[in-house]
Amino acid sequence: MAKKLLSVLVATSMMAAMLAGCSGKAESTETPAASTVESVAETSTEETAEPVEITLGIWPEDTLTADIEIYEGYVETMKGLHPEVTCTPAYYKYATDTFMPMVEAKTVPTVFETWFTEPKKLIANGAVADITEELKARGWLDKMNPSIKALLSDDYGNVYGVPRDGYALGLMCNVELFEEAGLVDENGYPLFPTSMEDLAEKAKIIKEKTGAAGLCLLAKDNAGGWHFSNIAWNFGATELCKDNLDGTFTANLASPEAIKAMEFVKSLKWDYDVLTADPTNEDWGTGFMQLGTGAAAMYIGANDAVAQPTQVNGLPVDKLAMCAIPAAEGCDQYSLFGGTPYMFSKESTPEQINAALDFLEIIGKAPVATDEAIAGMKAGAQNNVDNGVPVISSFPCWTAEDYLTAQAAVVEEYSNVDPKMFDSYFNATKTSGLHPEEPGSTQDMYAELTKVLQEVLTNKDADVAALMAQANANYQAILDATFTK
Repeated sequence: MAKKLLSVLVATSMMAAMLAGCSGKAESTETPAASTVESVAETSTEETAEPVEITLGIWPEDTLTADIEIYEGYVETMKGLHPEVTCTPAYYKYATDTFMPMVEAKTVPTVFETWFTEPKKLIANGAVADITEELKARGWLDKMNPSIKALLSDDYGNVYGVPRDGYALGLMCNVELFEEAGLVDENGYPLFPTSMEDLAEKAKIIKEKTGAAGLCLLAKDNAGGWHFSNIAWNFGATELCKDNLDGTFTANLASPEAIKAMEFVKSLKWDYDVLTADPTNEDWGTGFMQLGTGAAAMYIGANDAVAQPTQVNGLPVDKLAMCAIPAAEGCDQYSLFGGTPYMFSKESTPEQINAALDFLEIIGKAPVATDEAIAGMKAGAQNNVDNGVPVISSFPCWTAEDYLTAQAAVVEEYSNVDPKMFDSYFNATKTSGLHPEEPGSTQDMYAELTKVLQEVLTNKDADVAALMAQANANYQAILDATFTK
């Protein structure tokens, strides 16, 4: 029931956000600070407020210099609006093995990003701040997608985070390699794979005609299991973990459908020989590097990561395309829906939480359509244009109509790609095929699946059924130890 509700709600909100389409060309615009700081400084009502310092764990990584410049502009805007607030940059990448030690050491940034699989665990461990009252005072509680709010809430309805954005996994394609392999239509659009079997065949053609890997598959860390879960659903294994609705869960990794999906992955290595040299050394970042540099033609990715193959790894903006992850013959198509929430250090004061929420407004990641918020959206879009990153629709996690309208208008104004390069992807993710990540201890499930991936991709004689049975037993033991009735 919860899965169906999530798919319906997300699909409905996506439909509203995508009505504007993708057309037009962006003109040069000013940084967010340039047009707003002077005016907001004059109207700030907090001249006598006590000093507040917040640590921005959402700061761009050092290599993204253009993004850092944009964020510095946001900080200038923040100074104008809230001169009592000092913003300290602190790039932070969430990791399951280091976060709790940071909580104990009280070094968690005021605001940080994680994944939708994590909030329930962090809330249960008392590791993040309750921000219900701050959201209520701003009128944001009723503007959040109800299913997303549920992911960020405890059993009593208290809310501990806000969504940055949502995503759905698709298949990213290097159009240059499709062209070189002759896999384009008369208009130059890629001939996207229409089934898992077709994906393997097209990957083989690409490998034979270009020398590049047809597909980059991950098998290094939990991202391997994350990607595999979407492959498994498209082979009919749509419930890898069963919610027993009594506080417990049942592992379901050894179903015939899941085994068939893993056998398919094994065949990509040993029968088709279309993968990169060593998938056990491929992680989320190297996958985008392989795609962006032309070492691989296809890679599972999401709409919120289009900067990775382009800006970060050099693929021209007009040579990236996306399609749906195809289903196996006779199976329904599914796209994994997930997202990134902002959460807050448990050590944060109400004043710090409010200051961090103010900053989210300025960068256009809050359900408001103020001049400053729209300026933040436009600055981000212009930054994408300037750095060769596709400006495409996002998956809204908020339901505020004025915010969604403003967001869609910015995408339309700054669009820098041919929408037909992304139609297959967006058409698929508007349907009921959106599938939330599995319940239970999801990251542990991913870890167990990655172990199987590593074995089948390094051992031609690996017994897939036996490996999946062992992974299922391991995962069930974790579930039993973690959850009780």
